[in-house]
This record gives sequence, structure tokens and C-alpha cells, in this order.
Amino acid sequence: MVTFRYPDDPYAEREAGKYQNPLPSREYLMQVLAEHRAPMSLVQLVSYFGLDVETEQDALGYRLRAMERDGQLIRNRRGGYGLVSKMDLVRGRVVGHPDGFGFLVPDEGGEDLYLSAKQMRSLLHGDRAVVRMMGVDRRGRREGALVEVLERANHNVVGRFVVKRGLGFVIPSNKRIHQDIAVSPKLQGKARDGQIVVVEIVEQPSWRSQPIGRVVTVLGDHMAPGMEIDISIRAYELPVEWPAALKRVVTRFKKEVPDKDKTSRVDIRELPLVTIDGEDAKDFDDAVYCERHGKGWRLLVAIADVSHYVKPNSALDKEALVRGNSVYFPGRVVPMLPEVLSNGLCSLNPHVDRLCLVCELFITAKGNVRKYNFFEGVMHSHARLTYTAVAEMVVERKRKARSQFKSLLPHLDDLYELYNALRSQREKRGAIDFETTETQIIFGKDRKISNIIPVERQESHRMIEEYMVAANVAAAEFLLEQKINTLYRVHGGPSQEKLTNVRDFLSEVGLRLGGKGEPEPKHYAKLLSEVSGRPDMHLIQTVLLRSLSQAMYVPDNTGHFGLAYPAYTHFTSPIRRYPDLLVHRAIRHVLAHRSAGGFSYTHEDMVAHGEHCSMTERRADEATRDAVDWLKCEYVQDKVGEVFGGIITSVTTFGIFVELDDIYVEGLVHVTALQNDYYHFDPAKHRLIGERTKKTYRLSDKVRVRVMRVNLDEKKIDFELVEEKTSRSKRRGTATRRRKKGVAK
Repeated sequence: MVTFRYPDDPYAEREAGKYQNPLPSREYLMQVLAEHRAPMSLVQLVSYFGLDVETEQDALGYRLRAMERDGQLIRNRRGGYGLVSKMDLVRGRVVGHPDGFGFLVPDEGGEDLYLSAKQMRSLLHGDRAVVRMMGVDRRGRREGALVEVLERANHNVVGRFVVKRGLGFVIPSNKRIHQDIAVSPKLQGKARDGQIVVVEIVEQPSWRSQPIGRVVTVLGDHMAPGMEIDISIRAYELPVEWPAALKRVVTRFKKEVPDKDKTSRVDIRELPLVTIDGEDAKDFDDAVYCERHGKGWRLLVAIADVSHYVKPNSALDKEALVRGNSVYFPGRVVPMLPEVLSNGLCSLNPHVDRLCLVCELFITAKGNVRKYNFFEGVMHSHARLTYTAVAEMVVERKRKARSQFKSLLPHLDDLYELYNALRSQREKRGAIDFETTETQIIFGKDRKISNIIPVERQESHRMIEEYMVAANVAAAEFLLEQKINTLYRVHGGPSQEKLTNVRDFLSEVGLRLGGKGEPEPKHYAKLLSEVSGRPDMHLIQTVLLRSLSQAMYVPDNTGHFGLAYPAYTHFTSPIRRYPDLLVHRAIRHVLAHRSAGGFSYTHEDMVAHGEHCSMTERRADEATRDAVDWLKCEYVQDKVGEVFGGIITSVTTFGIFVELDDIYVEGLVHVTALQNDYYHFDPAKHRLIGERTKKTYRLSDKVRVRVMRVNLDEKKIDFELVEEKTSRSKRRGTATRRRKKGVAK
């Protein structure tokens, strides 16, 4: 029997495997500090664990400082280390606001903490920090005070260089970075007033001074075609260059899968698996096959076996983790993996052999998953199909489309029948279906936008989504059963505060959300079904959607509220999402060892990876939104003065945001542009209401607006309500007629 230096340490075996002279694990240190009545100094901890002062004190000090950097511990002014949770402190990531204030999004979840402009003087958007709870501000928000900055998020910032009275500064393109970066004459390089530059932050902000930077790159004098994406990439510090070590590695990969890699795998090459994706897709993560099995179906969801090529801690793995996910801009992709893998060896391209990890599901006639299993396979995609082609074949049943893939038709028809069963089960389960409009930007010559069109979600889209959801649920249940460390995709329900606001709003429009204090997804789904077809359906759906929390990656499963599943993970897209790659590694470990024992990832590792991947997902969303906002501003630049119909998409204290019909561009009608009254914001009812006239502007109201101004630098579009102008001119006309009548008398 092996004896360990710290027998009470739950991770003693892991530490002994890593180090010749193991220290107490992070988990054990936190356990000891949790049990102790007060913070403990380094000297106290050395004494407690019986460490050698000469040879081991420094090593423990390094570990404690690393835990401090990661926000697990905090050191007080007396040098005592304590748990963040024990000291009424909260760690999290800062979300900045253009107006100077911000919020701390806690790592452990829960309500965000408001950070005043004073607290934000030392912070920038994206920083990780520890804050102390101060109480509640006058608006009822939990308020925090900065204790310590754990990690700086911004190292290079892109923006417009401006010189005023001899002083240079950069106005960040990312408006969430609320402070301008000062640039002294010695650090301006060749930058000229008005140019777009990249500035390296050489001194982060403090409560005494703004950030100071050095110009490292001049991008240009104006926004050339394609520059909006380059600016967004730099503004959000998206990694785009491949490290030299990784470039050397990828040269070793061949175009085809070597025969030796196909051995010891289940050969499913004869099965007519197909990929079904959009017209522009180049990386194919998943392929599907379906056949009748008894009274139900047998479904195979084959996923590219990225984990076979991307090994833990390799150059490929380290870069994939840094990126976290692929980022999809209009007309350009920043991939998580090099093209030789993402579009080549890992992509399930048609008519070539590929390695895969397969989820095999047996599903009843009513759409219930009866059993499932996973295995490593080698497959051969029999066709690369598009959503449009599949919809024409199995939904619209067009003769010409069906004749093109005769040999595949029986399996495609089975896929569609299975989809209908799964869809029926989804409705019974009470999964929430929010109908949102996605748009696609169509470019003309010189990368100028020629059109913005809605992307129509066909039944074939939903069909593939249902299969992927089924495989993801099976993966989550499998990993839960095996008790192996992994990442789950969790989605929480509404907080009590948001639930109260939702119910107050619904009562105003004669509706009720079931479930009393804790509504379930089925209550949301039932309400959405009830309001279908109502004129205010868009408003109600928006209010319900905003009441839910953001989905994230965590190692502790708490279920997925929106999909109404007790366990859910991401398994189906390892080419473009790092969490899926981690899930694949966990599944393959269990398949190889028949247990979770010996898996190299700890719970602590998964906490860190989950936080990082949740951040990179948000970063990608913000970066693409930034680029799209700029493109949309450019698109309406030549439409100033034109009138459009639109719908109110957001109501704030300072005005209403309106999305234009048909072109899906959003702009602001500022509250000062609302004439003849003082307007007050009613957050519970999502409206602005006139003090005297009682005129209201509410979320989802239809309005007509005129494009007044477009600011490309700030990505802002200003509208004016046409109804206001029309009513004023009518009143002036009426008054003139009355005066004329008076003269005639």
C-alpha cells in the first residue's frame, strides 16, 4: 500500500505523480483554509504542513501566488491568505459600458455586481478582478468595490489616433473600453491625426491615471474594404497568426488518413452516412445515418475525431485552447485549428475515409432514446448535402431533387420521419423555442454590401439540430454516469428579480406564466404557444428571452433550462469548439480504460477551461457583432434622409432602438428627439411614456423613422420618428387655417 506525505489530501496521488517532493494540492490548501478560523500566512502554512523552510517555503509561496492570480485566494494587508468566499469577496470578469460604469460577472454565477465609474477607473472591459460587496445602490443593484485586479485582458487596442493641443490619444474602436489611451509624443511613432492604429498598453489604468500606450502599427487613413474585420480582430485580440512550432507540426500531416490509423476501429464505411450543412460550409464536423430498427430507429451521429490528431499539451492543443473556438465573420473565418485539419483531415469531406467518434442511438417510435453507445469508427461520407437540397427531397418531395440521390432516399426519408418523432417529443418535454431572425450580408464589388437578407431556417436545419441535441444529451448522460471530469453546457432559469419583472409585465398584457415561484421550461413553452399569432408576440418573446441567463461551460452539471434536459454538453463540433474536444477526450478515455481512473484532467482544470471557453465564446460574439455593426453603418451611409418602417427592439432611459424592416439595421431614436413632452422610462413595462400626453413607445411597436446621421467610428445610426414630424406639421397647418378663418370673420 502506497503511503502519501499528506494522507488527508484528496489529490495526494496526483501530486505524487507530478512531483518528486509533492506539496499540498490546491484543493487541500483551500480545504485547510476553509476549516481555519482566520487567514493564514505563508509561515503559518509552512509550519502547519511541516514543510522545510529552506527548500520548500519558496515553492509553496509560488503555488499560493498562482492561486491568488487565479482568484482562488486573496492575500490581506497582513500577508494572510484566505478564501475569496470566506472574505465576502467575489471574483469574476468585468463587462464595461461606454458610459464609464461596468459590471462584474461572477465566476460562480449569480447576480452581476454593479461597478461605478469611480471603481472602473482602474479597470478595462474584460479584466478579471476580485471585488468586495458594498451593499445595494439607490437603484437596487448589488454594488461592488475593487479589491484586486487578477488578470488584464487588454494588451493591444485598436482605435483612431487623435491629436489635440499637442497631446495624442487613441479612442478605442471597442466602445466597452471606456477610457482613451494616452500616447506621449515619444511613443506616437509615425501615426498622424485621424489614422486608425494599434496601440500597445504599456501602463494599465489606475485610480490616479488613464492607460498609457505606444503606437505599434498604423492600419490606415480610412476604412478600406475588409478593414472592419481586421479592426475587430485586433480590438478583441483574437489570435490569427499560427505559432512557428505549430506550423512545423502541421507539415507532417498527410491529405489522407494512413491505413495504420484505421485499425482497431469499427468500420462503418459501407453505411451511407451523409453530411448536411449550409451552402458555404467548408468544415464538416458531423455526418448522420438512419435506418429502421424494430418499431423505431437506429441513428448514427458520426463526429470528426479531432482528438486523434490534437493531443493534450501539444502545440496544436495549446493554440486551440487559446482560441477556444472558431470565429465566423461575414466572408471570413478565424479557425480554431489550421486548415490542414479543419478543412482537411478532420473534416468529413465526401468520398474519402475519415476517423470519427460515433454516437449510436436507438430511438422508439415515439421519439424516446431507448439506449445509446459510443465507439471509435472509420467512415466514408457518401454525399455532401445542403439544407436546401434535403428540404427539397424529404420535406417538399420534389421529383427532380429526389431523382438525384435515389440510393440515399430511403435513409433520408427515415431521417425525416425520425425528426418528426423527436420534434413531437421535444414539444411534450416543454423545450423552449424562440423564433429569432438571423441575417446574411451579401457583398458586391470591392466588398461593398449589396444586400442584407434574412436566413430562412428550413425543416432540414431543425432536423440536423434535433440529431445533434440527441447526441449531446447522450454524451452528457454517459459522462455523468462514468463520473469523469468534463465540461457541461449549462443554462439557468430566471433569477427571482427577473421572474418578478416578467410576471409584472405579463399581468399588464393579461397573461400569466405558470410554475409559481420556480417555472419550468414547459411553462415558458406553453406561454409562447398561447401568444403565437398575437400582434405583441415579438414583445412577449423578447421579454421572456431576456429573463433567462446566459449559457456557459462548467464542470458541475446543473442542467439546460432552455432545452429542458437535466444534463447537456457539447459533443458535436470539435473542429470549431474546444469544449467539444475535451468531451471527446473524456469519452475516448472511458472507452479505452473502461473507467474514469487516470484521466489527466482534474476538476480544477475543467473549471479553468470552462471559464476560458465561456469567455472566448463571448469574445467571438462581440467581435463579430462589432464587425457586422460597422458594415451595417456603411450600408446605410448613403441612405441618410430616407424613410423606413421598423420595429422597436429595445427601450432605454435615453431613447428607443429601432430595427428597420427588410434590411435589419438598428439605430437609435434619442429621447431628446421625441417632441412635445417629457418621456420617462418604465423598465417593468419596457416602454417610454409621455408625462403629459401619455404617449407610449413600447418594445415591439411598429414605427416609421428617417435616417438622420451615421457615425462609422462609433458604429451608431441616429433615427428620427416620422410620425412626430407629420403630427407637428398637421398641427401647424390646422393653426394656420384657424388664423385665416379668424381674419375672414
